[in-house]
Parts: sequence; C-alpha cells; structure tokens
Amino acid sequence: MPEGAVGPVAGDQRPRPLVWTIPNALSAARLLGVPLFLWLVLGPEEDLWALAVLVVSGITDYLDGWLARRLDQQSLVGQVLDPVADRLYILAVVVGLALRDVIPWWLAVSLPLRDLLMWGLVPLLRTRGYSALPVHFLGKAATFNLLYAFPLLLLGDGDGTFATLADVFGWAFAFWGVGLYWWAGVLYAWQVRKLLATTEPRPRGERQRGPAPDG
Repeated sequence: MPEGAVGPVAGDQRPRPLVWTIPNALSAARLLGVPLFLWLVLGPEEDLWALAVLVVSGITDYLDGWLARRLDQQSLVGQVLDPVADRLYILAVVVGLALRDVIPWWLAVSLPLRDLLMWGLVPLLRTRGYSALPVHFLGKAATFNLLYAFPLLLLGDGDGTFATLADVFGWAFAFWGVGLYWWAGVLYAWQVRKLLATTEPRPRGERQRGPAPDG
C-alpha cells in the first residue's frame, strides 16, 4: 500500500528479503480469514463466529509485528502483507455489512475510494524515486477506529439494550474512523505534492524503492 514503507529503511532493524518466517505465516493466515469472514456474515449469518475471526485477526495483527521485532525477522514481504491484510479486512467488513444492510452504501464506498486515491499517488512517487509514503499516525488511528467500529456495528444488528449500546458506540467509532481515514489521505496527498515540488524527477534506472521522507 502507498502509505506503508515497502523499501529499505535505515537502522539495525532493516527489513530483509525473508519469506518463510513466523510473522509472515501469521499475516498469511490473516489473509485466509478474509473469505471465511465474508462467508460467515453473508452465508449462515453466524455473526459471533464472524466476530471471532475479527478478534483472531486483531490478535495476529499485533503478534506478527511483535514477533518480527522480537525474532529479528522484519522482512519486505511482511511490510507488504501486513497493510494489505488490514485493507482487505476493512473492505470485506464494509462490503459484508453493506450487503446485510447494517451500514449504508455511502460508508462502504467511501473507504475504498480513499484507498484508490492512495494507489493513484504511487506512480507520482515513483517519478521521484520512491515507492511509498511513511506511515502517518492519523492513518494508524483511523484503522484502529474502524477495526473497533465494524464489530460493534455487527453486534448492534439486533434487539435489546446491549445491541443498542453496541450500535451507538459502533457509529461513534465509524464516524471518527472515516473522518481520520480521509484526513490522513489528504495529508498523504499534500506530502506527495510537496515532494513533487521540491524534488527533481529521477531517471528510471536511478530510482530507489524506499519510502519517501517524512514531512
């Protein structure tokens, strides 16, 4: 994804071209949970099992990063798999909930549109020798809010006090998440604009594959 570093970074914890690692296996397992979640939500409508898949995804999301640092297994593959898994889960959840009429389609469409904006910035970055923007705090905060919002909205698709509370808190997280998601997107676009204005284009053969400088 354009907002995650996918190239080499400075320091002792440089990502390496590793593939068969425990963190990468966890990220791959998270990806396998995406179609399982959609089937549970849209097929038998087993919402509790679908929520369990999301919980497991959240746990493995934390574990793969922690283990990568703990075991010194940071890799280029992991830096791609992790944000891709996050985006696919968000996409799967919004599509599943929209098809179940739990959330409106404007909400379901707004998030992929923002990701398309990010993908559209990649060719511009590559003209200046970069393949990614550094991860911004707002992007992380937006993902955090959205990953809390959608399970709560799924729990709120029912009757009773608990469902009502879940729905209220879910929408609170959702509005904050969507707002921060797009705000982060605007900031990324502004960063690219500044980079294009202050950096000379590089010949194709001299282009590196690291993240763009912050700020």
